[in-house]
Order: sequence, then structure tokens, then C-alpha cells
Amino acid sequence: MIKTLDALVILGATAGGKTALAVAAARHFGGEIISADSRQVYRGMDLGTGKDLAEYGEIPYHLIDIAEAGSEYNLFQFQRDCYAAITTIRQRRALPIICGGTGLYLDAVLKGYHLVEVAENPQLREQVASLSDEQLRQRLLELKPRQHNRTDLDDRDRLVRAYEIALGETTAAPAEPFVWRPLVFGLRWPRVVQRRRIAVRLNERLEQGMIAEVEGLYTAGVSWEQLEFYGLEYRYIAHYLQGKLRRSEMVQQLAVAIGQFAKRQETFFRRMEKHGVQIISLDAQKNPFAQLCSYVQQYRIDL
Repeated sequence: MIKTLDALVILGATAGGKTALAVAAARHFGGEIISADSRQVYRGMDLGTGKDLAEYGEIPYHLIDIAEAGSEYNLFQFQRDCYAAITTIRQRRALPIICGGTGLYLDAVLKGYHLVEVAENPQLREQVASLSDEQLRQRLLELKPRQHNRTDLDDRDRLVRAYEIALGETTAAPAEPFVWRPLVFGLRWPRVVQRRRIAVRLNERLEQGMIAEVEGLYTAGVSWEQLEFYGLEYRYIAHYLQGKLRRSEMVQQLAVAIGQFAKRQETFFRRMEKHGVQIISLDAQKNPFAQLCSYVQQYRIDL
């Protein structure tokens, strides 16, 4: 029986060359790229999120610059928007290529998480206001033992929202599963090479104006607290702009933190594999595009 596919997924840790590989695949197979990055959705956050828009050239891309910086874009919205983009691209008889490193976003679309849109419930919030964080955590874990995002358990506002959503999910009818047949690839680098690439890319982006980008976001009304929420680059540069770090300290600490983040990304991808996601490993040092094409040739692209 001939194996078929109708989408490609390219994942990997930060600074791994995912965009370049996705663009090469899109040109070769007639595809369009969907970003699976939790920060690239925000307008005005370019260097800090590694959008690398110049790399796309003529290739259409999706889920980039679709939300205002300072607003919230969540997992439910990504899953909904990603599935919609896949459908639209397939209707054009083009190949959807999902590219990114946000493991939770990727896992949500590959496994079809049961997510529902739940409005804020003032009455419920009033009822749980007297509960301690630990009591509320226990209630949440009773409803939903497996938490997708562990930070929901540590921050009070996120904890209340997670409980609110979990209650809504218990009463919502399950949605029809999204049917697709993706082939998933993971770019792998030796850790020492990965760290070197991270340092080089960080210096390039600082030279290109990443500090000015963060300063501009703050001037436009994005608070220091929000900037910290948007990830390492914004957090450390915000500390530097507030005088909490010298520039040399900021650069050194940020490079180390990004390296640690890359390690956590790789851990998450391994966990995805343990829970049933088949990821085809590509040696990033040995022409990963040729390796990808060799695998895809074994399938019939069915759109």
C-alpha cells in the first residue's frame, strides 16, 4: 500500500536553521509555511523572535504578525488558526509546511488536544477568590491531571484562568478530530555546535538593532512585565534598559539562558516522541534538505 502525506512539519531547537530548511522544502514541493512559534504572531517583535522574514522570499507564510504586541495569543487560538491555515493551503493544492520550535503548539496540533474557547466567568472567579493557590491547584489537577503548561500552576492569574478553562472543557462537546497525515522532521545539532550558533545569532541580532526593538515596544506601551513574559531576549534586554544589568552581563547571561532554553526544547521533543509522535531525525550538519527529500520520496503527496 502506498504511503501518503499531506503536510510536513519541521521542528527543532532555536538557531537550528528550521526556516531555511522549510523555505527550501516549500520551493521544491510547492508549499506554504505555517509558523509554529508562540512569539512570531506578534507585530513589531521581529529580531527578538527570529522571524527572518527576508528568508521567505516569494514563499507565502502564515501565523506571523497576526496579533498586537501586548495582547495575549494562546494555545487554543494557535490550534484553531493552524488547522484553518492547513485547510486553506490544501484547498490551493499547495503543501502545508509547519515550521517552529514551540513544542506545546506543535504537540497540540499533532495530537489534536481537546481545547475549547471559554469566556471569563466573573461568578466563578468570585467563588474561588478565597481559595489558596494550593487548594486551587488541587481542584485544577483533579479536573485535568495532565497540564500542558506548567506555568499555569505557579502564577495566580494563570491558575484561575486554567481552572476556568478546565471547567469549560468538561462540559463542552468534543470537536470533530482534524484529519491530516503529516510527516514530522526534527533538526538535530551536537550541543556544542548549537551553543556556538546561538552565540553567533545573538550577536548578529544585537548588531541589527534588537535593543532598539525592545525599547520601541516599551515606548509604544508594552510594559516591562509584558516584555518579560514574551521570552528571554525581551526579558534580559528589558533588565538592561532598566539598569539592572550592564550590557556585557546582559549578553553573557542571555546567551547562557538561550542555550538552556534550547536544551528544554529538545527535552520536550523527546517527550513528544515517547508519547507517540514519530519524529524523523535529520543530521543538521549533513545536508538536511537532501535527507528530507529522500524520506518524502517514499510517500505520495495527497492534497
